[in-house]
Amino acid sequence: MRLHGSDVFVCLGDLILFLDYDDPSRGIFADLFGAEHARAYIEARTANRFAEAHELSTAAWARLGVTEPDERWALMRARIEVQYEELFDAMPTPALLTYGNVDVPSLWPAHLREGHRVLDAEVIEVNGMRWGFLGGGLVSPMRTPYELPEADYAQRVASLGPVDILFTHIPAAVPELTYDVAARRFEVGSTALRSYIEEYQPRFHLFGHIHQPLVRRTRIGRTECVNVGHFNGTGRPFVLDL
Repeated sequence: MRLHGSDVFVCLGDLILFLDYDDPSRGIFADLFGAEHARAYIEARTANRFAEAHELSTAAWARLGVTEPDERWALMRARIEVQYEELFDAMPTPALLTYGNVDVPSLWPAHLREGHRVLDAEVIEVNGMRWGFLGGGLVSPMRTPYELPEADYAQRVASLGPVDILFTHIPAAVPELTYDVAARRFEVGSTALRSYIEEYQPRFHLFGHIHQPLVRRTRIGRTECVNVGHFNGTGRPFVLDL
């Protein structure tokens, strides 16, 4: 299956719904702890009160009688596996995928379908063009599953070399691209990505991560930087005709 006649479907990660900022009754936190807890947790995170959010989470687990990390992970994993099974089953083929900061890479192999290809810190050639892919995010107060130290991420960026189209989960460190108007905060963007774009000037830099961005696209030199997400909120894919 191809999406509305497209040649290839590209997914830039964050396939797990832990929290829904627009509807606190949805997501794994709401399933485990209830919508009221999810709402309070979202309010604390939105106000950058991350210590309070952590305390709320700890208390919620305690109310369930779950204190050991392995027990927590078992409950979370079961719900993550259900979401992955549904999403990968619905995903078109052929598909090129990379991980989001909220994803758990170790769980993907069991859910991939024929025609799905995962790319992370890799470059492929498509119709004579070099496409570079880099997944994950940078270390943040959010403590999401797939975060990398800045030095490690920068090394992976440098390993790509020049590309025509750059696909990443997170944006470059450009203030208007990293500010989320719903969460009311700047998310973490990559200075290494910005330096890379300034040096190599790919035609496009396509990314996600910021769900409700202040600005969805801008230019760094000749490079068109475009936030192509987020599908969960809009239900509409971003279509690029090359």
